[in-house]
Amino acid sequence: MLPGFEKKLIANDKALAARAAVEDFHAEYCATLDSGDIESWPEFFTEDCLYRVTEYENALHGFPVGLIYAEGRDMLRDRAVAISRTQMFAPRQMLHFVTNVRILNVTDEEIVAQSNYLLLQTLVEGATSLHQAGRLFDRFSLNGGNILLLKEKQTVYDTATIANDLAYPI
Repeated sequence: MLPGFEKKLIANDKALAARAAVEDFHAEYCATLDSGDIESWPEFFTEDCLYRVTEYENALHGFPVGLIYAEGRDMLRDRAVAISRTQMFAPRQMLHFVTNVRILNVTDEEIVAQSNYLLLQTLVEGATSLHQAGRLFDRFSLNGGNILLLKEKQTVYDTATIANDLAYPI
């Protein structure tokens, strides 16, 4: 468990509404990424967000080292533009699955959630493969009370060996 994401399962009407909102958020987030609309991806985050992709052992030991680390929406925009306009890699389709959403905390200002994810990749001239699997630790800001934006997204992947072409957001 990551610091700040301690297990505090909540079972009440507020938590049920929060889980539904987080599940709806993930559906739109994944649809945007899976459609290839990478330059819209940063709009799911607050201006002062934190986005990190970290290996399980590093996260378990509290090491801040991340495979991907971005502070702020501007860094995410830079990454999105680099992926969509400048990076060269074989054509592929990505398919994100987010499941087992657990609400760890909910207030009037934020929702803290943990989920599991799978990321499948299909190369145009190849088979579909499991690209990555792990857990999402998300802290959502409730902007205007109804709109969820990611203030913090920490993706913790399960394996120490990853594909050398991990460029796409999780």
